[in-house]
Amino acid sequence: MNITINKTTKTYNRVSDIIDSLTINPNPDAVAVLEEIGTNSSIDEVREMTARALVKRNEPTSLSVVITQRGKGINDMSTVVAMSTINCLLSLEDKEEAMKVLENTISDEGIEEDVRENARSVKALMALS
Repeated sequence: MNITINKTTKTYNRVSDIIDSLTINPNPDAVAVLEEIGTNSSIDEVREMTARALVKRNEPTSLSVVITQRGKGINDMSTVVAMSTINCLLSLEDKEEAMKVLENTISDEGIEEDVRENARSVKALMALS
């Protein structure tokens, strides 16, 4: 039993280290890797870590992934992932980029209504924080 726990912990730590490295990597391709691998994971914890990493980058491209895409970030089917992403957005020191992405999402008629509604709610929360 301890062997299984240790293997799981080691794997989790490795995944966490990889996500952390991609967070600080200035290469724009890092966002694509986080989006492709992390946000599409079947494991809630990996999606949660990835969403936090994308928010921490605080760039239009990374914020767009967690704000405008169905099933990712604030639109994740897991309430834990969605709320964690919202909390990260609320805790940003500089909210300017996030507010721009939220505004663009809200006004984009090509984006699904439920995604726009989530963006509207998060924008209201951010305006109060």
